[in-house]
Amino acid sequence: MMHFIQQVLSNPALLMTTVLTLGVIFVNGWTDAPNAIATCVTTRCMKVRSAIIMAAIFNFLGVLIMTQINASVASTISNMVDFGGDSQSALIALCAALFSIVIYSVAAARFGIPTSESHSLIAGLSGAAIAIQSGIAGINMHEWVKVLYGLAASLLFGFGIGWLVCKVVTVLCAGLDRRGANGFFRYAQIAGAAAMSFMHGAQDGQKFIGVLFLGMAFCNGQTSVTGVLIPVWLMLLCSVIMGLGTSVGGERIIKSVGQDMVKLEKFQGFSADLSSALCLLLMTLLGIPVSTTHTKTSAIMGVGAVKRLSAINFGVVKDMMLTWVFTFPGCGLISFVMAKLFILVF
Repeated sequence: MMHFIQQVLSNPALLMTTVLTLGVIFVNGWTDAPNAIATCVTTRCMKVRSAIIMAAIFNFLGVLIMTQINASVASTISNMVDFGGDSQSALIALCAALFSIVIYSVAAARFGIPTSESHSLIAGLSGAAIAIQSGIAGINMHEWVKVLYGLAASLLFGFGIGWLVCKVVTVLCAGLDRRGANGFFRYAQIAGAAAMSFMHGAQDGQKFIGVLFLGMAFCNGQTSVTGVLIPVWLMLLCSVIMGLGTSVGGERIIKSVGQDMVKLEKFQGFSADLSSALCLLLMTLLGIPVSTTHTKTSAIMGVGAVKRLSAINFGVVKDMMLTWVFTFPGCGLISFVMAKLFILVF
């Protein structure tokens, strides 16, 4: 770790890459992680501050533990692009990619365009790789195709598993006393929210660990991280930053996800948390990067569909589609231009 600190202090490009990556991790913990506890709060199983503290702890554990068990998502992010054989130029392009994510996120917020940090990251890396390689050779399609799988999985698997879990729970609990069932699902939903927070850390934490790992490799003259083990201190650093970001808050996001989309009862909130956590676990083990927000959103819609389709706010689906339509070409183009500019200037 001391060697890395020395490199950061002596290399401006690595310093900027590190600061931007940690900044995006912090923002991700701040804006994305509250999705994991949204249903738990809005069904009054936990108070906001207690839920946020719990989410921060389990985000931390998710990054730290899951990355040691299975780091395939980080590997996918690191290997889906090829920045060429010049490690210094590659580091500059990586820096430009992260800078473009900040620019796109600010612009999207200004014009009210829905965003996803996960998709912005993928688009930014892809645009920079295409710029430095002057063509599609910058994309490793064998790995990048997993992104396409993730787009479908977050929507179809999230909705399908959400519907199935809620349907099973509804059938099993049909004859139970309502008051007793609510008491059980209050604690079950807290456990489900903890699992969802854990898997958010496992998915999103690994994405940004993969980026920082690339920056370290480029600084050491390596152009690939294939077969290289991720150091424990790097997992610890990213998990602490994400945990701090989560502890900042996110009450507005909790309201948006937990209340505005569909009104949930406790057993429905438990079903949404459990199904989205299961979906994220499956995708993480397969090394497929997915949006945790879109997975949770789809699971909530699947739960709502068990009762009736009219209970769902389909405007949320439109926002998800707009995120895909705008983020990949928009952030990718900005990253392409910024990478060309950074390489020219530096």
